[in-house]
Amino acid sequence: MFSNEEEINKTRENTNLKHIQKYGKNIPEGSRYEFFLTPEEEKLMVRRYELHLRDFCKRFQPGMPRHVIGTAFHYFKRFYIYNSVMNYHPKEIMVTCIYLACKVEEFNVSIMQFVANIKGDREKATDIILNNELLLMEQLNFHLTIHNPYRPIEGLLIDIKTRCTLNDPERLRPGTEHFLERAFLTDVVLIYAPSQVALAAILHAASKLQENLDSYVTDTLFGVEGRGKLEELIEAVRSIRSMVKMADSVPDKNQQKMLDKKLEKCRNPENNPDSEIYKKRMQAMLDEEDDLYTQIVSNNESLDNSTLNMQSLS
Repeated sequence: MFSNEEEINKTRENTNLKHIQKYGKNIPEGSRYEFFLTPEEEKLMVRRYELHLRDFCKRFQPGMPRHVIGTAFHYFKRFYIYNSVMNYHPKEIMVTCIYLACKVEEFNVSIMQFVANIKGDREKATDIILNNELLLMEQLNFHLTIHNPYRPIEGLLIDIKTRCTLNDPERLRPGTEHFLERAFLTDVVLIYAPSQVALAAILHAASKLQENLDSYVTDTLFGVEGRGKLEELIEAVRSIRSMVKMADSVPDKNQQKMLDKKLEKCRNPENNPDSEIYKKRMQAMLDEEDDLYTQIVSNNESLDNSTLNMQSLS
């Protein structure tokens, strides 16, 4: 988890700078951003594919549980803090994040069922996902267990029904779901605990219904013993609601086209499935696997022959 947005943005800027220093050595420093994406342009690309991620998951068949979607968002966001979109295209990492989230959260769909939801070349999509899966896990440092805000929200709704005088707390549910959908389009989930995000969602939904839950939070939820932590929580909730309210809008279509063209020119060909460099690298890996398999078979045959010779001598 990060302390604030500034820390996240600084890390993203460093990631962008490292990529350009590595791959832009032959370009004059003053004109590098004419060729490479700026940190802000990278952020816009990630934001755009977060929207694609949300829409893909909503349309997915069979219907995808909310916690799977939340986990996919976490993976996608974390990946692009330390990796540049110029190195790994968001379109390819997006579907890999969703597929991995399905597996981790035990939403059982086969790779064939999964790619049936993808338009275009499904065989190519299968290869991309399976080739990127280990890379994604490595870049996430194999920290794959995600705690989403959905369970804390259910706990709060049960508690409100039990210990609060609010009429029909289920009325809060649509507002909380809308809030969380927007929250996943921000960096909120990388900064604040799931319980804090859940409480912010509940209070947001209540305010939209012109209901006040302040006394429930201060007197019932925290009580006298928890007063020491109350001020910190209130500040966190305010910050979360502010970040969600200020969620960036998607870039216009002309800007999207411009960024697509720029990315196509500056993306790393070593990680582009359509490039000759990538195809040759994959073929070399397949050849190595074939050679290894042939060697194993040959060794096994030699071992079997030796065993037979020993048996005949005995």
